[in-house]
Amino acid sequence: MTVEIVTIADHPELVPGIARWLWEEWGRAKGRTLETTVARVASRKARIGPEQSVVLLDAGVPAGTASLLHDDLDDRPDLTPWLASVYVNPPFRGRGHSVRLVRAIERLAAATVPSLWLQTSTAVGLYARLGWVSVGNGVDHGTPVVIMQRDFVRSDL
Repeated sequence: MTVEIVTIADHPELVPGIARWLWEEWGRAKGRTLETTVARVASRKARIGPEQSVVLLDAGVPAGTASLLHDDLDDRPDLTPWLASVYVNPPFRGRGHSVRLVRAIERLAAATVPSLWLQTSTAVGLYARLGWVSVGNGVDHGTPVVIMQRDFVRSDL
């Protein structure tokens, strides 16, 4: 298995497919349009810090994505930056790709900030195994979520 992580900035041709995944998984339920989601993903082209998105390629095929964003929870604008939109396409699940994506965003963030935030309603156990700590609860568009934080120690990245 050949795995490569690339950026949206370097591969804008991947935006429509990635945006469709994110829209179907979360955006539609939040009242966003596919067009709005495409525009949001396409704008994530920073080279350092937020806003940027990465795509994991498994044998050259887009298999998953994750983003480093300024914010990801309307009720907590004081927390920044965020690991967000971690998604692995179902045929590629069970191969460790979510861990690869999380670690890729952690490395991008650790270059410029001492900690990172995320919110999840389904994957607390995964993130806890990766060193994230639950720090509170929130609500994202009507869905209860757990807010987690990851402080960086240079030796663990």
